Amino acid sequence: MSQTEQSHLQETRVSTEPVFDGHFLHVRRDTVRLPDGALATREYIKHSGAVMVIPLLDNGRVLMERQWRTPMRRVMVEFPAGKLDAGESWQCCAQRELREETGYSAEQWAYIGVINNAISYSDEAIHLAFARGLKAGRQQLDAHEFLEVFETEPTDLLRWVRDGTVTDVKTVIGAFWLDKLLSGQWELAWQSLDPVASA
Repeated sequence: MSQTEQSHLQETRVSTEPVFDGHFLHVRRDTVRLPDGALATREYIKHSGAVMVIPLLDNGRVLMERQWRTPMRRVMVEFPAGKLDAGESWQCCAQRELREETGYSAEQWAYIGVINNAISYSDEAIHLAFARGLKAGRQQLDAHEFLEVFETEPTDLLRWVRDGTVTDVKTVIGAFWLDKLLSGQWELAWQSLDPVASA
């Protein structure tokens, strides 16, 4: 359906104002005109975007992390991920985050696409990618960053998704992509990326 065919659903921004500007997040409040002409208020979070990596090990397992997440008040199981720096490509961010958080580098990458994980209150876009041909190295965690890296079987990951152990939306989506890839139902376009260019 084209944008013209969806115009009867469109809201028009009348004004916008900052509510909060933090180091990581920026909250905005818009006044919008609804399709019926009425005015309404919309509050939402501006985000620079992020990348998540699904690292495939040569032994058939995947590399994952455990990390405390303050909004959830618990340790979460996730794939490696991180925020895009200003002007940074998904490739550079993916290689940097994989290296910093896990110590691994990858010889080949396959881009999946973008997900919008919280469309009702954030414009965050997360790029998803597979990595393979992993080579172990030294972790380069940020100061005061604490996480545990571990290997797991894809079947265990799917079980954790099913029983609610894994609830992080990007990791859940990554698990389903992984299942499709390993079952041969979906193919990926693998490419080699220059690790020097992204360092």
